Amino acid sequence: MGIISRLVTRAQEYSMDDFFRDTRHRSLGGQYAGVEVSEGAALRLITVYSCVRVLAETIGTLPMDVYRKRNGGGKDEARDHPVHALLHDTPNDEMVSSTWRETTVSEQALAGNSYSIITHNQRGYPIELYPIPWYMVNPQRNPETKKIEYAINDRGKAEIYPAEMIFHTRGFGSNGLVGYSPIRMAASTVGVGLATQQFTERFYTQGMNVGGLLEHPNSLSDEAYKRLTAWLDEKGSGIANSWKPLILEEGMTYSRIPIPLADAQFIETKKFNRDELCGLFRVPPHMIANLEKSSFNNIEQMSTEFVMYSLMPYITRLEQTANWRLFTPTERAQGYYVRCNVKGLLRGDYISRQQGLQIQRQNGVINADTWRELEDMNPTGEESGKKYLVNGNMIPADLAASKTAENVLKGGEGTT
Repeated sequence: MGIISRLVTRAQEYSMDDFFRDTRHRSLGGQYAGVEVSEGAALRLITVYSCVRVLAETIGTLPMDVYRKRNGGGKDEARDHPVHALLHDTPNDEMVSSTWRETTVSEQALAGNSYSIITHNQRGYPIELYPIPWYMVNPQRNPETKKIEYAINDRGKAEIYPAEMIFHTRGFGSNGLVGYSPIRMAASTVGVGLATQQFTERFYTQGMNVGGLLEHPNSLSDEAYKRLTAWLDEKGSGIANSWKPLILEEGMTYSRIPIPLADAQFIETKKFNRDELCGLFRVPPHMIANLEKSSFNNIEQMSTEFVMYSLMPYITRLEQTANWRLFTPTERAQGYYVRCNVKGLLRGDYISRQQGLQIQRQNGVINADTWRELEDMNPTGEESGKKYLVNGNMIPADLAASKTAENVLKGGEGTT
């Protein structure tokens, strides 16, 4: 039996009970480092929240437009196309474009997948994009048609949608059907972060830190025990009660256990976990207010790399999914496409970029129209834009040698 046959066989055996069980498991998560780890729980970890927020909000602020390619080169903004209004303004009647993109990117960053239902009008144009929580959707292959379809759990009832009606952006994965959940792939690291956070919270909530011993030479009387426990319950914990003196009776002594934070290298553990999580989301530490290893010399370079290596995978998936699901094959053949403009994020390196293009222009490598195309501008529309220029002081070496010989001969003739 081949791989595809086994997949189809397993799909036939997959029931709605299996789907509901998997949905509950995906939403509740598992336990790592003694704490429950799930996509929702991970957001309570400040590093995860900060990284996801940076990715989602940055892409949410980018201009996202529909263009149409010109036959002779260049492009024009297609504001009259219905998809432009969806992606640039309002994808549905409850949110604006930036909110929809933030939702899409945040779910992809956390769970590896994001889903939106596409509603079409009678003419077949998409008129609405509405996001659906990732844990409510189960991509599957239809056992009869062999095509991918989506089972969406809506209030206990599963509805099947064809792939054409689902805007599905997948993260990194191995089967092409769904993306891996970064939180699940790094569950142990996230679990350590959550456990560390819980320990910190409990340490400061208790305030007095019952990390000590109460020693009595014999046995404590019932009356003294009741007074002691009542005092500890009422005033012996909480940050507001820190450093209040403890009155001991009947020769009892108190010995404090050293604070475990330094002994367990607690601060170093938190720093290491923070750096690991930044690596998981490929977010430079300085973008979540960690300037420990940053300087004015490297922040600009790291910001440029953030656009190239962190944002571009999300942007590319968003653009390609939009071109695939929101345009018909005929429209794609006519040159319609979606583009997110990231030039504003690269302005910090604008001077260096222009200097490099200027050197190419002066050396005859590019012409004016090529320069304008690289800067996302239309051609000049004139013949001068197609011409190549060279620096007048630079000529081939063989020509320079012949010119030198010619000048020598002319000089000699002039002196005779």
